[in-house]
Amino acid sequence: MKVFLIFLRQYPARIGLMIGALLFASVSEGFGISLFIPLLALILGPAQSGTAITEPGGSGLEAWLKMLLQDLVASIGVNQMIALLLLIFVGCIALKCALVLFAQRQVGYTAARIFTDLRYKFLDLLFRSRWEYFLRQPTGKLANGLKAESKGTATAFSSSARVVSYAIEVFVYTIVALFVSWKATLMAMSLGVGIILLLRRFVRKTRRTGKKQTKIKQLFSAQVIDGLASIKSLKAMGREGSTRKILESQTDNLNRLQRKQVSYKAALSNLQEPVMMAFTAVILYVALVYLKMSLAIVVAAVYLIRRILKNIHKIQIEYQTMVGNEAAYWSLKKKMQEAERAREETQGRLAPDFENGIRLEGIDFGYDTKPVFQNLNIELPKGRFIAIVGPSGAGKTTIVDLVIGLLRPLQGEVYIDDQPLSEIAMNRWRRKIGYVPQETILLHDTIFVNVTLGDEHISEKDVEEALAAAGALHFVRELPKGIHTVVGERGGKISGGQRQRIAIARALVNRPELLILDEATTALDPETESAICDTLLGLTGQVTILAISHQSAMLEAAEIAYRLEAGAAILLKSHAREGGVEASSQGAAGSRAVQLANG
Repeated sequence: MKVFLIFLRQYPARIGLMIGALLFASVSEGFGISLFIPLLALILGPAQSGTAITEPGGSGLEAWLKMLLQDLVASIGVNQMIALLLLIFVGCIALKCALVLFAQRQVGYTAARIFTDLRYKFLDLLFRSRWEYFLRQPTGKLANGLKAESKGTATAFSSSARVVSYAIEVFVYTIVALFVSWKATLMAMSLGVGIILLLRRFVRKTRRTGKKQTKIKQLFSAQVIDGLASIKSLKAMGREGSTRKILESQTDNLNRLQRKQVSYKAALSNLQEPVMMAFTAVILYVALVYLKMSLAIVVAAVYLIRRILKNIHKIQIEYQTMVGNEAAYWSLKKKMQEAERAREETQGRLAPDFENGIRLEGIDFGYDTKPVFQNLNIELPKGRFIAIVGPSGAGKTTIVDLVIGLLRPLQGEVYIDDQPLSEIAMNRWRRKIGYVPQETILLHDTIFVNVTLGDEHISEKDVEEALAAAGALHFVRELPKGIHTVVGERGGKISGGQRQRIAIARALVNRPELLILDEATTALDPETESAICDTLLGLTGQVTILAISHQSAMLEAAEIAYRLEAGAAILLKSHAREGGVEASSQGAAGSRAVQLANG
């Protein structure tokens, strides 16, 4: 019941209302049930009830109720007393039903709130985590946490809340039953504990199966997402069969575990019923034959004991459901703790000015035990078109991540003008950046949504201006619905060059001061790449452009170019454009830039 106690601390008011309503509901029903004894005594009469209602005799609750009702029977008559008792009984049951309905609604509302809050919290932790955290996490694992494990946690809470509700009823029924016949009640409780011990192995098996299911679902989600993301490549090479076999194998494993859970639950449910009936028959026989209890007391006691055993049965069923789902909560909690530990430090308070440029000074950086840079120094002046080239693994994208603040150097500092990036408010700095990645991922939505990414403050005019700046407006206007044309899954309905221009428009729509292109033209043909380079040249002066590339066209278009080599940056060229004429400040290095860039 740890899951229930955890959420009780988080939602004390709502769960407290639920517990209070259930307690009063059980007391109301218990009081109504206790009226069975004098009611049956009145109906059965002295011949069958064992003792007359107006005569002393009996013991315990029966004797007390007889004494209480003597004056009432004498004043209003037996028939009227029966009607009164029935009316009170019906009122008690109606009150009980109303309170239980209220409590059930609280359980449902709380479960929905838990599901929503867990998603919000996990999303918040994910978006606050450092970039390195995502490099180590399969996307499917995180998606499974947001969907399946959040839902499983809510289900576990609902089951645990029902366990509590049935336990409250058992407690109240037991108190009333003890007053009716403490001997029969103790016998019934002993038998109830025996049922739990006899069948608890099914609960243990369900817990183990639930843990296995959680692990396989997590792996399955990761493999599904990876498989669907690479479906084009798999189909192109005729290798989708191998991925399908892996997913089918995981599906079979999940199906096998699901069948086990179903069989355990069915066994627990169906074995409990005959065992409880047998125990009830034994209690009835002992009460009538050996304890010599009156029929009114026996009927009331058997009813109460039957309700006690039935609720014990429900407790075990719900507990079984809870332990089958609680593994989802512990798995999700572990993910949230990992994301919390990976929280990005954004404690800087300075507002970035970005009047002169960016400077990387004395940078040392490496991944795990692999060094990338040693005493790296680069200057990126504002308003210029800067290209960084070099072989794969040289650290080109790492420089971008350092400038954005996604990575922090082991030694040295990144400066925005003369302000250390570590002291700058990171969100304010990143709002000045437009970013175009190598792999352009478009949403299965309209061009308008793909450019705005759902930002309600961006108008259609802003989108058209960004598309024009990216050289995309002419082909967008030719589409059937213009900017409201759906581009298909990952932008599959338009060409690669068109997708890239929409991605550039997405980066430009917020009017950034720094535009970063991380291998953004690598997958394009030379003609399309050259056209995009011309578009970027038209933006020079309006925005600082930092382009990471292997391509010669990007290098030729740039004003300043660096080549990364052996953990250091070599300046290839530095041109200043004045009136459309390029003046080189690097001499021979500038003329050999393309050859050097390509090694």
